[in-house]
Amino acid sequence: MARSKTTHVCTECGATSPKWQGQCPGCNGWNTLVETVAEASPSRFVPLAADTAQVVTLASVEAREEARTPTGIDELDRVLGGGIVRGGVVLLGGDPGIGKSTLLMQAGARIAALAPVLYVSGEESAQQIALRAQRLQVDAERLHLLTEIRLEAILARLQERKPALAIIDSIQTVYSDALTSAPGSVAQVRECAAQLTRYAKQSGTAIVLVGHVTKEGALAGPRVLEHIVDTVLYFEGDTHSSYRLVRAIKNRFGAANELGVFGMTERGLKPIGNPSALFLAQHAKPVAGTSVLATLEGTRPLLIELQALVDTSYAPSPRRLSVGLEHNRLALLLAVLHRHGGIATSDQEVYINAVGGMRISEPAADLPVLLAIVSSLKNRPLPAGLIAFGEVGLAGEVRPVQRGQDRLREAAKLGFSRAILPKANVAKPAVPGITAIGVERLDEALERVWSD
Repeated sequence: MARSKTTHVCTECGATSPKWQGQCPGCNGWNTLVETVAEASPSRFVPLAADTAQVVTLASVEAREEARTPTGIDELDRVLGGGIVRGGVVLLGGDPGIGKSTLLMQAGARIAALAPVLYVSGEESAQQIALRAQRLQVDAERLHLLTEIRLEAILARLQERKPALAIIDSIQTVYSDALTSAPGSVAQVRECAAQLTRYAKQSGTAIVLVGHVTKEGALAGPRVLEHIVDTVLYFEGDTHSSYRLVRAIKNRFGAANELGVFGMTERGLKPIGNPSALFLAQHAKPVAGTSVLATLEGTRPLLIELQALVDTSYAPSPRRLSVGLEHNRLALLLAVLHRHGGIATSDQEVYINAVGGMRISEPAADLPVLLAIVSSLKNRPLPAGLIAFGEVGLAGEVRPVQRGQDRLREAAKLGFSRAILPKANVAKPAVPGITAIGVERLDEALERVWSD
């Protein structure tokens, strides 16, 4: 029997190579080429006639907002930008067992009360799904179920039923007869996602694809899968914790980087309306080495407690460890603290942690991180009711950040009375209930914290 011809496909950009290489010829990524069976299937696209495409002026195109169908789950609607869009394709990724199927069953059951919904499962039997629905106590009377992994059969049922929403759980289990490779391979995942996306655009059916992630935390399959869909959502959080975060990485119909916060209960995921209280640790009295950051997650202001531990090092190379913040950023801030704050940590081990498992990437965390480090080093707590935010530059300046007033309003709502912030972010008129202390440089901020 003749051996099947193989090719190597990049999991990041989808480029192909006849043989394995250490570096992808398309995106220059290292160790991203995986072996797969070369496919010689006919094109799935019907050639268009020359007179079907019409050129129009942009001004003649009617610009209108797409109608949205709310899911009935406030935190999920926030991440999606208001709800499910007709003909939109959503990719939901996350670790196994984190709650993807649970959340989609809850949302699908609520939407099914308003419009037809088809839940396609390729991983579980109908009995297993029925047991989950019973445990979650959802209304499954109008939620239609299909256990199938063959793409052609799924498309046939979609054309027959014409649902308003179709949930594919998961895209890695679906395969097409046009390809000979196994389900979950790069070729199958890319082909099936493209076919389903094409159907969604032609029919107006909204489709949600569930995607597995690799051990590195990226979606399994080619990165081109993220470019095909309209919205990419990631589940975050520790499976041993009861809290889950859903973050919008990409959204063509709303703001990206929006964050939804859920709590896992026996009856499924429950939205948490005030997540700032979740990320603030409870202390009976002020503790050295802690500060409160007013950050932004998409359009939502959040208050997060940052914790620092600075201890004498007995090793030649002191450790610097950060959880929830970028490690290289911590090294940079320690250098700025030494040069422009006059505080050396070269003989100290420095540990930084963001409470609640949050991942903070915005530079507004620079100032509260440094305040927490100095507080731990001096064993002197920050004043009670104090928050901080601001970017610290290499020259020691405290630079302004966006939407300072929204951060102050969120802090005042939760009972904070003082804020250390960039001078350019001092609000006029002032936010009621909170005193804003504007600073221009790092040394000024360190002086004003304990002097006022």
